[in-house]
Amino acid sequence: MHLTRETSERLTAGVARLVRSIKHLGPRAAADLYGDLPSFGWALLVPLEQDGDQRCSALADRAGVDVSVASRQVAALQRAGYVERRPDPLDGRASLISLSAAGSAALAHTRRVRGRWAVEALADWTEAEAQEFDRLLEKFADGLGRAGGRTHRSPAGAG
Repeated sequence: MHLTRETSERLTAGVARLVRSIKHLGPRAAADLYGDLPSFGWALLVPLEQDGDQRCSALADRAGVDVSVASRQVAALQRAGYVERRPDPLDGRASLISLSAAGSAALAHTRRVRGRWAVEALADWTEAEAQEFDRLLEKFADGLGRAGGRTHRSPAGAG
């Protein structure tokens, strides 16, 4: 597909404006949205919620990070009480990570806050406009992932 230069410039300017808006909200938004949950927590907790107990390597793959990074992040989530670790019954050398009650509560809190923000941001949109935006946003995010060499989808609602 070939976009005109004008369209390409408008899209990249719009994305840049969106990124600036998100950065401006940064610390306040993170505190409101995640509370005590570390910023990386969402990407690791959602797969546990969706797919159940997993090894750290599977979580790393879903989050698109190296296993060593995911391991440190899981350890931080465990210390905070958001996940629990137990031996893998199929391989005692490995561990399975599971979502704790506190982890479930943190995800629920984040979804409530995101929902309120969406209602405010989209107050003058129709349902059809919101659904079309969602479809196009997913398509755009997938395209960015392909352009950046990342081929798998992030957890639902990631970021």
